[in-house]
Amino acid sequence: MLAREWKCLCPPVHRDGFLAHLVATGVAETSATPGYRGHQILTREVDGMVEVTFVSYWESLAAIKAFAGADIGRAVLYPGDDAYAIVPETVVRHYEVVEATLV
Repeated sequence: MLAREWKCLCPPVHRDGFLAHLVATGVAETSATPGYRGHQILTREVDGMVEVTFVSYWESLAAIKAFAGADIGRAVLYPGDDAYAIVPETVVRHYEVVEATLV
């Protein structure tokens, strides 16, 4: 299994709205892609901003390419992101999941 990690910074005033937007766009699109295996959304405060981390899980590189296109290292951004004044990372990181447990 592979993990795909993307991050952005979001003003605290837009946190809830952006998280709802992320679910309606990024989560909806990833979860509809064959080979999707789940996701996590993480937040933390960084220098007065909210850092949002979206980690999606995939069965293969081919599945990631079906979602992201040939350049899997490039972030997938959505119309409407600008309304939340986010500062998005334009690259993503991929990891091999060696072990995972949630209880």
